[in-house]
Amino acid sequence: MTPGTCRAEDSLASWLRIRPEIPWPAWRGTRSGSGAPGGDGLRDFFTATRGRRDSEGTARVLAAIDVVFADARQGVPLSFALLAGWQRTVLGRQCVGFRPAPAFAKGGQERYGLAADTRTRFERCLSESTQADLPLPARAARAYLDVLFFHPFEDGNARAAMLALAFLLAREGVFLRDARPVAVMRWADDAEGAADLAVLLGILTTAAERHRTQGAPDTGG
Repeated sequence: MTPGTCRAEDSLASWLRIRPEIPWPAWRGTRSGSGAPGGDGLRDFFTATRGRRDSEGTARVLAAIDVVFADARQGVPLSFALLAGWQRTVLGRQCVGFRPAPAFAKGGQERYGLAADTRTRFERCLSESTQADLPLPARAARAYLDVLFFHPFEDGNARAAMLALAFLLAREGVFLRDARPVAVMRWADDAEGAADLAVLLGILTTAAERHRTQGAPDTGG
C-alpha cells in the first residue's frame, strides 16, 4: 500500500512502527554555533503562508518564535511542557493540554490514536532529540515528524512541528534562511520520506552555515 493511502488503521501506530527502522542519512556538515536568529527564514515562512488570511494568528506565531529562540539559547531539552508553552502563545490560550481524543488530519486520511501511554511515549520520543549518535538534521527531522504524527494538540500541530524543528536547530546555532521546502505533506508510513526530510535539512543547514560564514549565495544546494 502506498504512503498516504486512506485506511482505518492508526497512523500514529504506523509511525511508531517505522520510526526505529528509518535509514537516517549521515551528515558531515559543521556548525559554528553562533548563528543569528535575525537572519532566519522562519518568520518569512509564517508571514507568507498565514499573514494575509490570519494576521492576528500570524502575530502570535511570530511572538512564539521569539520564545522558541530564547529557550534555545538556554539549551533546555525539548519536552511536551516546552511545546505547550509555545502553543499557548500560538493559539492565544491560557491553557493548552494534550489532546483528549483521537485526532485526524489530511481530510481524514490519517488518524492518530490515543492510549493511556500516548503522552508518555511522546515525551520519550522528544527526549531522543539529544541522541548523540544521530546527526542534527536527522534529529530535527525525526522530532518534526514526531509532533506531526503524535498530533499532541487539538489545534495548530503543523505550527508546533515547525517550531520544534526550529528550536532544535537554533539550540545548535542553526537558523534556516528558507523554511518553505520543509512544509510539504508528510505521511506517517513513509520511511523513505522521513529520511529524505533529513537529507533536505542537511542541505538547508549547510547552505545557511555557508552563507553565514562566507557570504556565499544561498541557492539551497
